[in-house]
Amino acid sequence: MTELILPAAILALVGGFAGIMAGLLGVGGGIILVPAFLYLFDAAGYGSPDLMQLCLATSLATIMVTSGRSVLAHHRRGAVDWQILRDWAPGIALGAAVGVLTVSSLRTQTLQIIFGVLVLLIAGYMVLGRASWRLAEQMPQGPVKYVLSALTGFVSVLLGIGGGSIGVPLMTLHGRPIHRAVATAAGFGGLIAAPSAALFLLTPVQNAPPGTIGSVNVPAFLIVIVMTMLTAPLGAALAHRLDARLLKKAFAFFLAIVALNMLRTALL
Repeated sequence: MTELILPAAILALVGGFAGIMAGLLGVGGGIILVPAFLYLFDAAGYGSPDLMQLCLATSLATIMVTSGRSVLAHHRRGAVDWQILRDWAPGIALGAAVGVLTVSSLRTQTLQIIFGVLVLLIAGYMVLGRASWRLAEQMPQGPVKYVLSALTGFVSVLLGIGGGSIGVPLMTLHGRPIHRAVATAAGFGGLIAAPSAALFLLTPVQNAPPGTIGSVNVPAFLIVIVMTMLTAPLGAALAHRLDARLLKKAFAFFLAIVALNMLRTALL
């Protein structure tokens, strides 16, 4: 029992931090949860070629719950663009399913490298991106829409995230106001997490920690869900009092450190 208290406490702290960041910056907790799960499970002796798969799957399972709660909150304020969600849902779900198959075929080291590189790109955009940047004034249609929606689902599964880090800049670059982009991207999380989590529940991993179903560790899922739901409103409240631009740059610096450490671990 004593051996379980410290990991549970660490998971609670990580979940609390992820919830605050999600509420504060609109950045999903997955980008924080995946490296935290990786280091925690590895330190507990559950390292394996499938460890990264376990971390991605458990992160996506949490997003399935937090996304639904976030979308409902944004919907009450009339901020969700349901037309974009309807138009992009098939491509996102298909991309997520292909992402699960890809993750299942790759080893932890390869997935760590992919995660590190993509998170560095996200951190770079958070620092260098400008609200005035535009690719077009309308969301893509036709074949471009299906390609971009599938890529959103696919890349999000490789990162274990709900798509906000990809969907928000994608929508703002196509003329959607930032508050509407954040609200709508919250819906991407459910479209990504529901099919991928369901498939991961049917995909077992080697040397899984106790309480794991398929690739999803249920105890970690439950602890994180409770903490993110408690702390996300706190993050949202802080967002109205603090300098969001400065915080975003500080968080991007934190993400860059996490990504570089992930790459260092994978390449050593």
